[in-house]
Amino acid sequence: MRILKNMTVQVLLAIVVGILFGHFLPKYAVEMKVLGDVFIKLIKMVIAPIVFLTIVHGIASMGDMKKVGRIGGKALLYFEIVTTIALAIGIVVVNLVKPGVGIDLSKATGDVSSYAKKAEESGGFMDFLVGIVPDNVVAAFAKGDLLPILLFAILFGISMTAMGKSAEPIVNLFDRLSKAFFGVVNMIMRISPIAAFGGMSFTVGKFGLKSLYNLGSLMAAVYITMFLFVIVVLGLICRMYKFSIFKFIAYIKEEIMLVLGTSSSESALPRMMDKMEKYGASKSVVGLVIPTGYSFNLDGTSIYLSMAAIFVAQASGVDLSIWQQITLLGVLMLTSKGAAGVTGSGFITLAATLAAFPEIPMVGMALLLGVDRFMSEARAITNLIGNGVATIVIAKSEGEFNPNRVVSENTEVDLPQGNPVPAKA
Repeated sequence: MRILKNMTVQVLLAIVVGILFGHFLPKYAVEMKVLGDVFIKLIKMVIAPIVFLTIVHGIASMGDMKKVGRIGGKALLYFEIVTTIALAIGIVVVNLVKPGVGIDLSKATGDVSSYAKKAEESGGFMDFLVGIVPDNVVAAFAKGDLLPILLFAILFGISMTAMGKSAEPIVNLFDRLSKAFFGVVNMIMRISPIAAFGGMSFTVGKFGLKSLYNLGSLMAAVYITMFLFVIVVLGLICRMYKFSIFKFIAYIKEEIMLVLGTSSSESALPRMMDKMEKYGASKSVVGLVIPTGYSFNLDGTSIYLSMAAIFVAQASGVDLSIWQQITLLGVLMLTSKGAAGVTGSGFITLAATLAAFPEIPMVGMALLLGVDRFMSEARAITNLIGNGVATIVIAKSEGEFNPNRVVSENTEVDLPQGNPVPAKA
């Protein structure tokens, strides 16, 4: 059947089969984790060179350093505003729903010491800033550290811009190399249904279907909040810039399904960069906004962190005052930055946040261990959509959006019409 050749359908079927396999054969299902792990490693293998090549080519092609600075500054301002809104919404909803009230903390099972140790080792916000500058560029590429690579790529792109026409052969080479790497990504994506099957089999086999009902009120509140954030907040932003959030979501449905199966927004990063260009955003904007957004524009992670932190306080019987919650919001504005799009990173960031509030027992985090995996999927999908919307918004505001760009030979999408928004002086 022709429909079975569609990647979205294949991934969706793989997820369903994975759930059934995990439920009926949990002993074997947990062994399927390797399938998802290998796929994510394959994707990580090409992320560093793709980000580097795309950013360098984008900046060098732009030729205007004022524009580079303006796009970067505008993107960071947008990220801060939107993620702060996400944090505030999470705090409001968790206070209204109160999912942690009445929970017996003695039922908390699981060792959270490893997360607390990792959070302690990660250091504070200043350490995070220092960590952006790599000790060794080659080591940064080897480790796949996105922010150091981002910094080096920006400096390299600026250097090539200063070289003028003499840098054109290198710029053209980088463009061809980036296309070659995207070709590698397309080959890797063919096994994405297998990865989705492995990830979902492990999740259900490890925690069981019953874990879907544990702490159900918190999970429901998190999912509903993220859904409303995407439809209402991001939807209003899209409307301001004359494109539809629903049509945009339909356009990136394959990436959303991939993230659903792997619980990692990082698995869709290369494809998102390629698709945002095809949607109409310029290479320079995509190269700057998407990689930066993976560290600074994590809307889903922000919602989860604010709700999870107050949930643990409620479960611990700690009644935080309005000023303490405002302080918590301020701390989260710092700790939420730099959280990677990889499964489990949100839990480490939560441990770092609670460390700043000794009145909240960190042992309460153990309540979240059983369902964190399921909520990580909602976080990753919200992060993915948020970064896509941010890219289109920045591109339109800079006059770097071409709605007449060809999307794909096999993809029909209703692109937003009209002239691009002119760049502001």
